Amino acid sequence: MRKGEKWRINFFRREKSAYLMSLDSARNKISIVEAGALEPIISFLKSQNSILREYATASLLTLSASTINKPVISATGAIPLLVDILRNGNSQAKVDSVMALSNLSTHSDNLDIMLKTNPIPSIVSLLKTCKKSSKIAEKCCALIESLVCFHEGRTVLTSEQGGILAVVEVLENGSLQSREYAVGALLTLCQSDRFKYREPILGEGVIPGLLELTVQGTPKSQSRAQALLRLLRNATYPRSELQPDTLENIVCNIISQIDADEQSGKAKKMLAEMVQVSMEQSLRQLQQRALVCTPTPNDLPISSCTSEVSSK
Repeated sequence: MRKGEKWRINFFRREKSAYLMSLDSARNKISIVEAGALEPIISFLKSQNSILREYATASLLTLSASTINKPVISATGAIPLLVDILRNGNSQAKVDSVMALSNLSTHSDNLDIMLKTNPIPSIVSLLKTCKKSSKIAEKCCALIESLVCFHEGRTVLTSEQGGILAVVEVLENGSLQSREYAVGALLTLCQSDRFKYREPILGEGVIPGLLELTVQGTPKSQSRAQALLRLLRNATYPRSELQPDTLENIVCNIISQIDADEQSGKAKKMLAEMVQVSMEQSLRQLQQRALVCTPTPNDLPISSCTSEVSSK
């Protein structure tokens, strides 16, 4: 290790606590960038020293949380460097880089830059190995959902071995927010070209997870899951909105097209459970309406009722 690099590492270690404390404030994040901190951070990202790169990546992760900083950070050329760390960095640096990229992806102009660096294979690789309910999985799926809005992103994800499966696994076992991102990514695929992506998605056993989401996901997840189930059904033409399919009929149609007995059986069991939950929810809603709509003797005098009836 060269003397200059050793000094930089010691400096990072010595100042780390104070530096991170200063980053707690949104205003401080902006002030640090305005003071010119990005230039040395970017130089550390280019270093051959893995420790320097790790510290620099962690710094960018925190600074990229500021909306104002996002276009400034991307203008320094940080995105290709972060993707390179996602490919070749140590485990902690990979985690920090995917989270920093997720932060930066919310600025729309940055997505074009990311696509040119082909990050999806590395994101999928990290997604395969991480715990599906973790924050890492959430950020990976958030990135994937954003990137598959583009043709290039969809092509890479579906050509990557286990790419769709990794997303389906998060849909089944992820946090509520992760599952929302995962179903959003799959819905985007199917909406872009139903006939191209329907079979690859069905082939990864997505139905049980979708059924569960229709009753247990966030409101957005429930809506997305139902929309995806409609696209996955075996129909060559759109149904009339005046006679929409029930969710149960849509799923039965899909299940009838599934060859695998185990997957079909699991989906049927999930469907039965979903119908049961739906019936219980409907019953509770009816009971609540009855309580609200039933007047008490004090609320509705007999004379007023007689008057209303007579006037009709």
